[in-house]
Amino acid sequence: MLFRQFVDDDLGCASYLVGDAAAGEAVVVDPAFAIEPYLDAAAREGVRIVRVLETHTHADHLSGHGRFALEHGLPVSVHPLARPEYPFDPLRDGQELRVGDVAIRVVHTPGHRPEHCAFVVGGELVLTGDSLFVGDAARPDLAIEARAGAADLHRSVRRLAELPDEVVVYPGHVSGSLCGTNMSEERSTSIGREKRTNFALRAALHDFVEESASPRTPKPPTTERVVGLNRGPWVGALPPLAELAEPGDALVLDVRPVERFAAGHLPGAVSVALDGGSFATRAAFVLDPAEPVVLHAASAGDAAEARRLLAAVGLFEQRGYVLAGDGPERSETVTVPELARLRERDVAQVLDVREETEREETPLPGAAWAPYRTLRVAPPGALDPGRPVYTICASGARASLAASLLARQGLDARPVLGGGVAELLSEGARPGSRAPRAPRSGAGSAARSS
Repeated sequence: MLFRQFVDDDLGCASYLVGDAAAGEAVVVDPAFAIEPYLDAAAREGVRIVRVLETHTHADHLSGHGRFALEHGLPVSVHPLARPEYPFDPLRDGQELRVGDVAIRVVHTPGHRPEHCAFVVGGELVLTGDSLFVGDAARPDLAIEARAGAADLHRSVRRLAELPDEVVVYPGHVSGSLCGTNMSEERSTSIGREKRTNFALRAALHDFVEESASPRTPKPPTTERVVGLNRGPWVGALPPLAELAEPGDALVLDVRPVERFAAGHLPGAVSVALDGGSFATRAAFVLDPAEPVVLHAASAGDAAEARRLLAAVGLFEQRGYVLAGDGPERSETVTVPELARLRERDVAQVLDVREETEREETPLPGAAWAPYRTLRVAPPGALDPGRPVYTICASGARASLAASLLARQGLDARPVLGGGVAELLSEGARPGSRAPRAPRSGAGSAARSS
């Protein structure tokens, strides 16, 4: 049996090439929009891709099934509850597909979406898509009412738990995706291990529904758009980006490292660092899908990678890219020790731009709070626009993004780079440092309600 796993670390998405090398055939399961890696792998293995299998209609990333159909004439198989608007071969529960001598059995596993299916391959492994993850289960609130989805998901993962303990589990997502809350970075597990350790397989129905029907990770920002694109008609390949002399009137998305952005950037640019992790998701939270964008990149290769990741979440409106120097605008930044000293003097206006779950797990006393993704429209009311604002996250990438959004609104925003809240709290606990004062009147309540 031929088996290859492909993981997009930025989006936390996994896809698969499964086949029979002796027969020279393979199928692709849940392909990304960039289909070239599958074609290259198939060529290296001497197999021909003959079909696309979809576990479900994806809500967080654009599928490559349309490109496979348009460019290579491949059929696409999906469960009919997906209601696709393209020609498809319907999957049914219990159906067995064959690729050479390799058998692939369909298991209908609704919950994340009504049409969701898992694929048991050769009795040795199971491709669980967005049902059972390593240490977690999928979120049930993206397609139907959350509690109904959670109840379906509880039944579905128990169907998968009936497989032999030694069956290897390969999920559709790993840590970094918004399609779950507690996913591991590990890329595979086993049925036996998950039965021993995974809450989804150990919890009673009521407990599971109560826990999973209230996901605390934000909903992917392009959910409806991406679902619509994946449902059809098919989306073909996008033309490559051209280098431009200047960005014109388009929004500049600066994808360079945060230190390069701070040293100099184009006026009004928004900083979403390509190397900061979750690039596509963060960009999607602050860009309008119809908004014309020009990328400011460090190289043509970086511009192409940014284009690939933006297309993966349904953002197509890049007019081109510029490789201009650092640009005339600069951002004043601070280090963690510098901010700690300012806080000791009680002169720092700090904005925590992490997600609510992070803030609750590791509170930052005295700071206002607003997730970076909410700052494109207006700053939180707790901020004094006449004073510098020090934005902070866990490492610096979101702090730079938040500061760039606030700077577009005329604030003196200074991101904390080279560290984040955990390091700041540790800095404050060192000998000779004193604990930060309690929030000024009104600041704490404003932060909590932001």
